Amino acid sequence: MNRIDQKFKELKERKKKAFIAFLTAGDPNLKTTGEMVVSFEKAGVDIIELGVPFSDPLADGPTIQAASQRALQKGVTLEKILASVRKIRRKTNIPVALMTYYNPIFHYGEERFMSKARACGVDGLIVPDLPPEEASGFIKAARAQDISTVFFLAPTTSKNRVPKIVKASTGFIYYVSLTGVTGVRQSLPKDFVGDVKAVQNVTDKPVCVGFGVSNARQVKAVGKVADGVIVGSAIIKEIQKNAGKEDLVRNVTRFVRSLTRAL
Repeated sequence: MNRIDQKFKELKERKKKAFIAFLTAGDPNLKTTGEMVVSFEKAGVDIIELGVPFSDPLADGPTIQAASQRALQKGVTLEKILASVRKIRRKTNIPVALMTYYNPIFHYGEERFMSKARACGVDGLIVPDLPPEEASGFIKAARAQDISTVFFLAPTTSKNRVPKIVKASTGFIYYVSLTGVTGVRQSLPKDFVGDVKAVQNVTDKPVCVGFGVSNARQVKAVGKVADGVIVGSAIIKEIQKNAGKEDLVRNVTRFVRSLTRAL
């Protein structure tokens, strides 16, 4: 049982929901990313989703795209991110899932990448542009290293694909609350509650909701139905707002704590 599975087991026993915080690795730099991971855990974050900067991100909205560009311009690479996770592991045991696109893994080599990721302390992988129908080698390599493979369900997912995606997913299922890319939204779709419950009716795996969840009110609403809440763009906006400030980590953590308390 890896750290993600263990975390959801603990939360279920305590009748709690998971708060998953997204960070773009290397924005503003890898050292600060590591500091935020440790600080976020103390603020009540259960799982870290660590974004791997990529030049052609199909699922990310303007906020996370900009963060990725800033990190890429500073020379952040997949190899450096794995080394950073290894350093993070010296300070915390919080579950870490990498959100990356398939191209970097393909060029690294699936088996070689999984082995390195496991050795560095990575617990899960989220790959938006890799559907389970094309992921047999990826899934096999991940299973061999006890790394969770998190796949997406969305409002547009056809009913006949749901069982396939549920079966391929380990750790948790990532439910996209809306059609479109990541980003802060003023409101969530009215029918997301029914959609999430429909998924929960066909699996006992945790279902976590992301995309558009931006404030304490929305976190609380999602937490009433889902097994976990994922917040990304709103956190990245706080990082950018505090860019260059000595108290960046403290200020962003304060914002994150306001969200975890809502949950």
